Amino acid sequence: MKIAMIGTGYVGLVSGVCFSDFGHEVVCVDKDPGKISMLEAGNIPIYEPGLEDLMAKNVAAGRLSFTGDLANAVGDADAVFIAVGTPTRRGDGHADLTYVYAAAEEIAGALQDYTVVVTKSTVPLGTNRQVKQIIRKTNPDADFDVASNPEFLREGAAIDDFMRPDRVVVGVQSDRAEDVMADVYRPLFLRDFPVVVTDLESAEMIKYAANAFLATKITFINEIAALCEKVGADVKQVSKGIGLDGRIGNKFLHAGPGYGGSCFPKDTKALARIGQEHAMPMQITEAVIKVNEEIKRRMIDKVMDLCDGSVNGKTIAILGVTFKPNTDDMRDAPSLTIVPALVGGGAKVRVVDPQGKHEGTKLLPGVNWCDDAYKAAQNADALVLLTEWNEFRALDLKRLAKRMAQPRMADLRNIYSTKDVKNAGFTHFATIGREGFQSEG
Repeated sequence: MKIAMIGTGYVGLVSGVCFSDFGHEVVCVDKDPGKISMLEAGNIPIYEPGLEDLMAKNVAAGRLSFTGDLANAVGDADAVFIAVGTPTRRGDGHADLTYVYAAAEEIAGALQDYTVVVTKSTVPLGTNRQVKQIIRKTNPDADFDVASNPEFLREGAAIDDFMRPDRVVVGVQSDRAEDVMADVYRPLFLRDFPVVVTDLESAEMIKYAANAFLATKITFINEIAALCEKVGADVKQVSKGIGLDGRIGNKFLHAGPGYGGSCFPKDTKALARIGQEHAMPMQITEAVIKVNEEIKRRMIDKVMDLCDGSVNGKTIAILGVTFKPNTDDMRDAPSLTIVPALVGGGAKVRVVDPQGKHEGTKLLPGVNWCDDAYKAAQNADALVLLTEWNEFRALDLKRLAKRMAQPRMADLRNIYSTKDVKNAGFTHFATIGREGFQSEG
């Protein structure tokens, strides 16, 4: 199969590289000459474990290439994937489809033989039908079908998610398009991974419903955590106890400072907007959005309480600012709410993150970046663990406590036990939904 991937952002690049590893001939297209030059040089503009090596392997095999020439890439393609951004539109919370529709119009002018135009971007219901209308209007003689193929990639584990998916969702309108998509995903068909073939609208809805449900699970356990703090329960035990129920499952039941990233914030807002437009308010989703923002602000209060009600003039070490580990993605990360509030409160903030500095430098002005947790903790008044990178999971707590001016710690990912933190010499410890401690005097 010959595949053109329009867009080399996170979804487009990961999908293009993985399709080439399936054995397809893939051309990734982007309008940014700098990005194309970077990719041709063997470098990737994102951090995703294993992606750079997999890309190099398939470039060397002659199956993967990069270009700014959309027309040439699309002309002889069997399938053209639209994988451009759909950011939240300012003002109304809807997904901005400007890039999707522009790509559709440009693709239309380049179509030659029968081609399936596949929307990989996350788009509101009805978008694929609109893409079809744009192509038909632009090129009335084109022989094509449209398909919806939403992605379900977790940043930090995207290659494994693509190669060994829980399911592949394909929305089509014709048997011909279904056959092409079956060829595209043949390696997964042969290994019996579940493939859900449905209509366009159902495929579009599956993506939004899945992300809204996962965001709801995260927000639910975070609310339970807040209640646990009031009644003396331990949210880690509660999560384990309910997660063992097969109807509930244990994933996405880890209390923390709220969800962020490129998908959940954007997709919950878009789903809420779709519901409003159809006079069917998504009340649960709207509540999730509201509560998630409250959770982030509650984390600020935790740090303030840890510092006796004020951070003014105090040095605070922040461990991790990306929205999750194993990614450099800062989009809607809790740190973007928490850190500016601390800086605004007069704190001197030091930050450590294995991959967050590139994006974080411009997003978090007024902070000092350190190479490791121990340098950040030197003479600090408080330490806040915000993102659970592996290098923060086995810290020498005694070494940290000795370096600090005031050995106080807020573990906002519940990595460390209260006993271990206390034995290490910390005097104050704040957690999420379980017992911390504060020394007398």
